Amino acid sequence: MLTQAVDRKRCASCERWQGERQPGTTPDVVLIDSETATGLCIGGGWDNSERRARSACGHWKRWAALEPAEPDANR
Repeated sequence: MLTQAVDRKRCASCERWQGERQPGTTPDVVLIDSETATGLCIGGGWDNSERRARSACGHWKRWAALEPAEPDANR
């Protein structure tokens, strides 16, 4: 699997992208199968268009699965 830095704000780390991916071991990385991985954009700047994982867009929104865990308030 390839890593993609979240701070690059590419489709693979966007909430609106529906392609195959996995959160990385840290919240600043997403894992994709290949450079040519594609997925459908839902609700973004390329709504209903197939986009590559490393494509960019001005409507990027961080994928919720990449949000850092909240500290446990009960500790």
